[in-house]
This record gives sequence, C-alpha cells and structure tokens, in this order.
Amino acid sequence: MPYATLAGRTAVITGAASGMGEATARLLAAHGVRVALLARRTERLTELAAAIRAAGGQALPVTADVTDQTSVDAAVERVHAAYGRVDLVVNAAGVMLPNPVTDGRTDEWQRMLDTNVSGALRVLRAFTPDLIAVAADGGTADLVNISSIGAHIAFPHYAVYGATKAALTYLSQSLRTELGPRDVRVTNIEPGLTDTELGGHIDNAELAGQLDGMFDALQGLSADDIADLIAYTTSRARHVNLRQAIVLPTRQA
Repeated sequence: MPYATLAGRTAVITGAASGMGEATARLLAAHGVRVALLARRTERLTELAAAIRAAGGQALPVTADVTDQTSVDAAVERVHAAYGRVDLVVNAAGVMLPNPVTDGRTDEWQRMLDTNVSGALRVLRAFTPDLIAVAADGGTADLVNISSIGAHIAFPHYAVYGATKAALTYLSQSLRTELGPRDVRVTNIEPGLTDTELGGHIDNAELAGQLDGMFDALQGLSADDIADLIAYTTSRARHVNLRQAIVLPTRQA
C-alpha cells in the first residue's frame, strides 16, 4: 500500500474546503490518517468529512477562519478534544488577488497578508507545541507550508501575492533552524500553475483571462498532484526531511 507509514497519524489541514487542502485531506485519509478539516465553509467541510467517512476514513470538520485568533483558538480546542495532539500540519489556506499595485487595493493586500502570512502564523502557534511533543516522544512530526513559485519569480500585477508567499518561504527556512534540531520536519512546497479555486477570486477580468490562457498553454497541475507530493514527503523515514520542493507543469519554464 503506497504511503503505508502514514497510517495512524493525525493531521490538521487548513484550507480544506477546496483545492490542495481538500485533495490532501482525501489522500491522507485514504492512507489511514485522521484528518481535522479546517476552513470557513461549513457545508463544504461537512460534505467532505462525510465522503471521507463513507470511504472508510476518519475526518473531523472544524469551521475556522485563520484570519481570526478566536476562531483558531476554538478550532484547536475541538481538534484536541476529538483527536488529542496532532503530528502533521498542512498550511494550505491561501488567497490570490492580483491587481496593479498602482490601483492601491489595500483591501486585497490586507486580506492576502491576513490569510497567507498571519493565518499561517496563527496555525503554527496553535499546533507547533503538539509537533514538538510528538517528536520528543520519538514520533514523526511534520509541518508543511504551501507557498508558491511566485515567491521566486515575479509576475506583473502579482507583487503583493508574491510577497506574501516569499514571506512564507522564508518563514519555512527559518523555522527549520528552530524545529529541525528538535526533530520536527519542515517542508516548503512551491507549486507552479495549479488548477484550484484561487483563480476564481480574481476580480480583474483581464488578469483572469490571462490566467485561463496560461492553463490552455501550459497544462497546469491538479490539486491531486500537490496532495501526492505532500503524502510522499510526509511518509519518508523520520530522519529524512524533504525541505523544499518546487513543482511545476512540465511546460512551465
């Protein structure tokens, strides 16, 4: 059975209502991981949890907004009450809102900062103690952050989005210096063009059209491709940390 070493682990996955978060939850659950599903859309989480359970897996839907500390605190209580401490955290919640910086869309800037950076930090603060405790007891502990190729490659009108992802990439690198010596693995994944709901949030018709054109030309990745990479990474032997992964469609330069 692929990824058999994952069986029996307990994961928290943010952004689990769609895209990479949902795909990761389904795949990990299929390999015996108890998954706590965190996202804002209660109905989507309930449906996903039901589907996972129907397939024989274990899933806990937890309505949570990573931009709100009170909401995250409540989610931690629910997860711990149901599953105890967790040993695998996937920060998949994110938002992409491209527009020219000269448009001055401070509402979009703040939303991306709150979700992509501060939201990830809130989740880290909430569950890092679990990861450290698991590792201290000899277990495997993983933190996986979903960044973007935009952390390294500049795209016109994606400046703020790219900056938030660059911050997450740097955060992952720095955390590795703190958590690695304590046997907690930190993995930063930077996908290229991937088919998720992120593009549906764009309110700039021209930029939305450009993104569609890129998918037509480059044959973008699927959310399942990223989930497979996460499952592979977190199923390695405890002493092996795949620290950084850039994953692109073959046609994307």
